[in-house]
Amino acid sequence: MVFAMAGALWGIGAAMGAPKRQRFIMLAALFVALCVIHLTLPDGHPLRVNTGGSIGLWLMIAGFGGVVLGYREILKRLRAKNAPAPVTTATSDTLSEAELDRYARHMVLPDIGGVGQMKLKRAKVLVIGAGGLGSPALMYLAASGVGTLGVIDDDTVDASNLQRQILHADDNLGAAKTASAVDNLYRLNPYVTVRPYQRRLDAAIAADLIADYDLVLDGSDNFDTRQAVNAACVAAGVPLVAGGLSQWEGTVSVFANTADAPCYTCAFPAPPPVGTGTCAEVGVFAPLPGVIGTMMAAEAIKLIVGAGLPLSGRILIYDARDAQTRTLTIPKIPDCPTCGGRP
Repeated sequence: MVFAMAGALWGIGAAMGAPKRQRFIMLAALFVALCVIHLTLPDGHPLRVNTGGSIGLWLMIAGFGGVVLGYREILKRLRAKNAPAPVTTATSDTLSEAELDRYARHMVLPDIGGVGQMKLKRAKVLVIGAGGLGSPALMYLAASGVGTLGVIDDDTVDASNLQRQILHADDNLGAAKTASAVDNLYRLNPYVTVRPYQRRLDAAIAADLIADYDLVLDGSDNFDTRQAVNAACVAAGVPLVAGGLSQWEGTVSVFANTADAPCYTCAFPAPPPVGTGTCAEVGVFAPLPGVIGTMMAAEAIKLIVGAGLPLSGRILIYDARDAQTRTLTIPKIPDCPTCGGRP
């Protein structure tokens, strides 16, 4: 009877689309009820007889199940922490038949075509952060056929991330975001190479890491990291696409695209005012990172293939609540501490 009830609870939860965590909670509630029955009812009571007669059996089953689940969780965390870089698949200088079919809608675009698609395949793009902005940016870069994608993040997937970080799913809870990114990006497009870096990017490693890439997308959530990324991009001559979020409003811009263009420090020389708050403190509209992250991917692809006019020297501001956009010009500061000395 108990196993039948457990199976029914699990089946109903699955049919209703409940996450595995919620279904396990229902089974835990059933186990608690079972313990209450055996601890409160007298020996020989029909409910005790029909549920095994003794609580000892169920404690043994629960203990065994706990050991198995604990062992699986430890293995999951170890795999996520030590996930190696997957086997490279984007080594060829030609597009396979499968890739030609996959990128057919790009191939007929006059501004991209076969030449542009090969530029995408040969490109190496580093994305800082696999969160709200990095998720949609990485997905569209991978779907578009960018050959090598680097992703650096030191965080793990939390339930509060799933409201907006569409690269991760309920099954990825507790896993490193870089490991989750690798798995899900390869499901999206097996013809790209994804390089995971499970650590926080700081000034000590920024220069060496960024110098190995053609383009950087910064979706980080703190001022110091953004300034370190900007300084490394300016020093290496690597274009930077930066996005930002605040409640209902988002921004996207391109920096250090040319020698006479402003850099991130020109636009944001000082940290945001105290009390501005992070997404965790002030909230963020769920679709907003998708809009801004997708715009970041669009700017990156335009830069790679040489199409259109990039947002260099301009910042696009999108207000999701009032459905308004505006674009501001960013002047280059002659005495900027980061790029002021450039030719």
